[in-house]
Amino acid sequence: MFEEELEHYLNLDWTLIEGTDLDFNGEPYFYLEIKEFPSFVFCAKTKEKAYEGYKRQLKLTLMIMLEDGDKIPNPGDDPQEECY
Repeated sequence: MFEEELEHYLNLDWTLIEGTDLDFNGEPYFYLEIKEFPSFVFCAKTKEKAYEGYKRQLKLTLMIMLEDGDKIPNPGDDPQEECY
């Protein structure tokens, strides 16, 4: 059941926020954030690598949340509404 639930969440249409920045050496990098997970950021040298790799990090995030019984947001949820 855990694997099915994990796969369900991995395949939802999360709100991805793209951006670029410079690292400490002044080299450009690309990042992806997921709006529904305010602390989620995945960085890579290129946009293509970021899109190839962010799901591995998302999977780990979701696994921990499921194991801890945390509430997992739905795509489109506004994380600011959860703040008090």
